[in-house]
Amino acid sequence: LFPAMETFPAAIAFLFGSILGSFLNVVIHRLPREESVVRPRSRCPRCSKPIAWHDNIPVLSWLALGGRCRHCRKPISARYPLVEAASALLAAGLQRRWPDQPGWGAAAALACLALLAVALIDWDTFLIPDELSLGLVGAGLLFSPINPYFDADGRFWLSVLWSARGALVGLAMGWGLAAVGEFFFKKEALGGGDVKLLAGVGAWTGMLGAFDCLMIGSFLGSIYSVWLLASGQAKR
Repeated sequence: LFPAMETFPAAIAFLFGSILGSFLNVVIHRLPREESVVRPRSRCPRCSKPIAWHDNIPVLSWLALGGRCRHCRKPISARYPLVEAASALLAAGLQRRWPDQPGWGAAAALACLALLAVALIDWDTFLIPDELSLGLVGAGLLFSPINPYFDADGRFWLSVLWSARGALVGLAMGWGLAAVGEFFFKKEALGGGDVKLLAGVGAWTGMLGAFDCLMIGSFLGSIYSVWLLASGQAKR
């Protein structure tokens, strides 16, 4: 009975995470195109026919339809159910990570879903919308009083201060790196969206979190760059 009770919040988080993942697909597709993420309702990316509610159940509808639109029978990208599944797993995992802080688990899940949207939009367009990067800054400040990374013994103003410091340090690191890179390479080395995103990371994880993110991101980017160079897909 007790393990089942512990699993129940994670199961609920999984369900809501999958629903939010479905909405996230809309955000990823429309936000870079400066379209409303609310209207019109979800539609097929090929024939633009509205998608009925029973064809819009996260993951299951895509599987039931064989990955094709009910109307035009054109294939629908597998990325849609993958985003829904990833969102569900992130929400459930974060709820299990902080079982005694469901409010923080939900807030952290929203931040992770925003970062997932950022990653895929950036992959598609090489752009990071301000709505997401600056939204992360604002949300990080808003949720800082319940953020376990900012344990301020109930002094909410101190948590907000630490969150703001993390955002400013992240912004300064990103801006400094961009300025130095542009000075040496004579072209943009780090986009403004990346600088703002680093501020958003700092607002959620503090200045050390922003630094760690920059180092890990640079390291992973270097590995990817070596692969591109080795395969002849990029020049030095």
